[in-house]
Amino acid sequence: MIERSSALLIGLGLGLMLAVTGAGAETFQFGPASVAPLAKRLSDAVVNISTSQTVKGPAGVPLPKVPKGAPFEDFFDDFFNKRGGVPHGDRKISSLGSGFVIDGKEGLIVTNNHVIEGAEEIDINFHDGSKLVVEKILGRDTKADLALLKVSPKKPLTDVKFGSSDSIEVGDWVMAIGNPFGLGGSVSVGIISAKSRDINSGPYDDYLQTDAAINKGNSGGPLFNMNGEVIGVNTAIISPTGGSIGIGFAVPSDTVSNVVDQLKQYGEVRRGWLGVKIQSVTGDIAETLGLEENMGALVAAVTPDSPASKAGLQPGDVILKFDGKEVSSMRGLPKIVAQAPIGKAVEMELLRKGKKENAQVTVGRLEEQDDNASDLKSDDDEGDEDPKGSAIIGLTLSPLTDDLRKKYSLDKNIKGVVVEAVDPQSPAATKGLKPGDVIVEAAQDTVSDPDDLAKSIEKVKKAGRKAVLLRVEDSKGDLRFVAVPVS
Repeated sequence: MIERSSALLIGLGLGLMLAVTGAGAETFQFGPASVAPLAKRLSDAVVNISTSQTVKGPAGVPLPKVPKGAPFEDFFDDFFNKRGGVPHGDRKISSLGSGFVIDGKEGLIVTNNHVIEGAEEIDINFHDGSKLVVEKILGRDTKADLALLKVSPKKPLTDVKFGSSDSIEVGDWVMAIGNPFGLGGSVSVGIISAKSRDINSGPYDDYLQTDAAINKGNSGGPLFNMNGEVIGVNTAIISPTGGSIGIGFAVPSDTVSNVVDQLKQYGEVRRGWLGVKIQSVTGDIAETLGLEENMGALVAAVTPDSPASKAGLQPGDVILKFDGKEVSSMRGLPKIVAQAPIGKAVEMELLRKGKKENAQVTVGRLEEQDDNASDLKSDDDEGDEDPKGSAIIGLTLSPLTDDLRKKYSLDKNIKGVVVEAVDPQSPAATKGLKPGDVIVEAAQDTVSDPDDLAKSIEKVKKAGRKAVLLRVEDSKGDLRFVAVPVS
């Protein structure tokens, strides 16, 4: 299983690596002859990070009372009082991780946030045996799992520079230098196994995957290419045992450099915000829109007074490009938007009702409580009732009335037709439609009574499509698109 390491409490770490790029890759017909010169040059910039914190312990059990002069009086006194045989009360715990220097003059060090999370003391141990205490945590980002630390060196430290993670290719060589199991300065070599990995750790997952050995204590270390540039920071591994099985993940350097720049400037990360709830363009939805599967991000709802609202985005739009970058999937959009400069006017390419259009949006700032991406999954079918109404595609529908609004706890502003029953054998049931759902649109046309839905279905059939795209709202106000087969 995928484990996100907690260097303090869990101890599952990540390794560091160097990637072979472009011309470097052509040099090694059977792999690099030796990485010794590279390792020697880079080792001084890679550091071991030692942390300690006080944790609350159990009150402990009462110590046994041994009468004076008892045969085992000396034994009990020695064991419990001198050796601490029964731990109790607060206690200090320590952990080890890795990091790397990005500015030797200023004493700036990058690592994983989880390496230093909760730490009361942070020591930086260098390859030459010297040691510095972290004076300040300049900033941290829990979503990217990164932290920027400050030390005051007496002389400039050896540092390393960021390279482009976008230019690294699957199959390029990489090298890791880190602190596995407390063994400082360990080097391992492998390749980039995959890019843009989503391991479900957050909304901005875009990991590099490598097979270079990564183990406990490697967390927060750099991933280098064969030019000696940092192209990633290792953050997670897949391991059933806690040791390396050749599947490790690193935050790409393009993301890291952007986060670090903001931590230096603001002490926090300021991400871009659009103000839409989006869905994946699944196969059945793509068919109703005339798109390729998983192309673009489908807008399910637009937040009032958001940048998207002011730009005129509408539910049912499919965002194909943002700021000149292709949106290849739903999860791709939040990453692109998050990295866009706040206040920047950005061009977008949309698909609206079958036609491509251009729009411009001014990027806002994402607040912590905002969620730029939502799968908007539907609830399970809650069963059927036996009301009167029109039956269409397995749905028993009725126009909204005050009584039905009260029955299903629907807001007075919701408009459409309400689902009162679902045929359990129908395609609508398999798509998660349930009593109390309100169909707001069908085939991107407004629905106010069941006949409107019937007309939309006929239009879809005449166009040769196999499914009708419904926009559905529930009692919680959540909106989603559902493609229901009509044949």
